[in-house]
Formats: sequence, structure tokens, C-alpha cells
Amino acid sequence: MTTVDADSVAAGYDDVRSDQRTDVNWMVLKYEGNQIINSCTGDSFEELQEQFKDDERAFVYLRINTGDEMSKRTKFALLIWLGPEVSVLKKARMSTDRALVKQIIQNFSVEIMLESRGELDLEYLRSRVEKAGGSVYGTGHH
Repeated sequence: MTTVDADSVAAGYDDVRSDQRTDVNWMVLKYEGNQIINSCTGDSFEELQEQFKDDERAFVYLRINTGDEMSKRTKFALLIWLGPEVSVLKKARMSTDRALVKQIIQNFSVEIMLESRGELDLEYLRSRVEKAGGSVYGTGHH
């Protein structure tokens, strides 16, 4: 039975959501045995891209700035990493485990399943968040 290290996950969640306390804009949750833990946090998207192995499952809570010159917005996404070498059984457990994670991580605009490194692209993720968040106004110049 999977459990969540609620204290470490909640602390990382608060760091990502905070505008004042930290520069942290992402948190990676990984499996340690049967427990989901806050594996790491950071502020560099390049560093985030290096966190995943092909045989791993993970969750990411990500802050993304969207909008245009008229209205900047901060949005949050819940990413689910399912590496291409993850077993069918472990993939099947993700829906139950996702429900456990969502008991703590409740505020996000979009949930995105990632199954390849190519999807772990900031512009791709930003476009998915913007589509989920409605219209973008303005001239398109930032």
C-alpha cells in the first residue's frame, strides 16, 4: 500500500505556491519504497528535466507564468511522469497513487501525463496550461 510523506510534500507545495519565501517553482515527488516523498525542489527548468529516469514514476508540481503583456498570471500544473520503461503493474497503480497526492496538492490548472522526454518541454507545458486556462488577450508581444 502506497503512502505519502505528507509533511515533506506539504512543505514543498507551500514553497512552490509562495510568491515571497522562495524562488522554488517546482517540486518532484518520487517513490522511496512504498512511500511518495518530496524528492527535490528547484527553480531551474533544465534541472527539472534531469530528474527523471525511463524506468521511474514521479509527480511534479510546477509553477508556470502565463499570459501576455496585458495580464500576467501564475498557474500551477500537476505533471505525472511515467517513464517508457515503467511496468504495466506500476502504471496501473498510478491512478490510486495520484489520488493520494491530490489530497495534498489541490490547487492546479491542469494535470498532464508525460510519457516521453520530448513532452518535458517548458513551451509545450505552458501551451497546455494556457489552453486549460481560457483565452489569452493582447498582441502576442511580451
